[in-house]
Amino acid sequence: MTVRAVVTDAEVTLADVLSLRLSIDEPLTDGMELILRHRATSLERRVVLGAPGAEARDATLAVSLAPLELGPGRWDTYLKQDGTRTRLPSIDPGFSLDRLDAYALSRRTLAYRAYRTRNGFLALKVDDALPAAEVRSVWFREGRFEVTGLLAFTGFDDDESRHEARLALRHSWSDAELSAIATVQGVRFHAALSLCDVLDAAPEQPGTWEPSLRVDGLAAPLRLGSRLDDVDGKRRRLHYPATQIDGVPIRPCYTADDELRIEVGG
Repeated sequence: MTVRAVVTDAEVTLADVLSLRLSIDEPLTDGMELILRHRATSLERRVVLGAPGAEARDATLAVSLAPLELGPGRWDTYLKQDGTRTRLPSIDPGFSLDRLDAYALSRRTLAYRAYRTRNGFLALKVDDALPAAEVRSVWFREGRFEVTGLLAFTGFDDDESRHEARLALRHSWSDAELSAIATVQGVRFHAALSLCDVLDAAPEQPGTWEPSLRVDGLAAPLRLGSRLDDVDGKRRRLHYPATQIDGVPIRPCYTADDELRIEVGG
């Protein structure tokens, strides 16, 4: 008999352990396998599940991810029993942004995130955990571009300590660049820059500007983007209204890989 199982809660812990709570109609049996299958390459990783035969209507699984050597990408999940594999459905309602913020505080090589697919199955997303400036809010106000967010995967402590920092903008079609002082306290950042200065730096040159955050104590500038949440494809889904500066439209937008840009003209 094939066990029917539904994921009711899924998370990746701070120690990179995939923790699952399952609602099941039959107890899990020895020899069952949890299979992770890479969506692009079809590469598979298998974990043998040992379980007592006692009657139960739910089960908890904990799988350490680091030993599985999962590469970046999306991994679909299956249960296999008696030669039959079944894709693992999920009713987990979503993620905790506070939990994801806490996960991003540590330096990591890879970042793992469990999520429910659009058609209701459990999957795992794996990314290279490069230090980044994770955008939480972006807006235009009183002729300024302003942005706030979180420093992810830098190893900085979430405390009151301040770090010298500058927000830099680089024009996509020329060598134009400008910068302004930014505020970094612990792992939280805020930065603002005059939109008039943006136009003056590359007059009559439409295009996009790439923002980055240069923080004292970090070897390389941090790209500004939004990847920690479960909203992928922000270029399609998030559309900010444009503001007009001297008749030139300016608006924030995201790239196909969810990095922030400022679009001038067009």
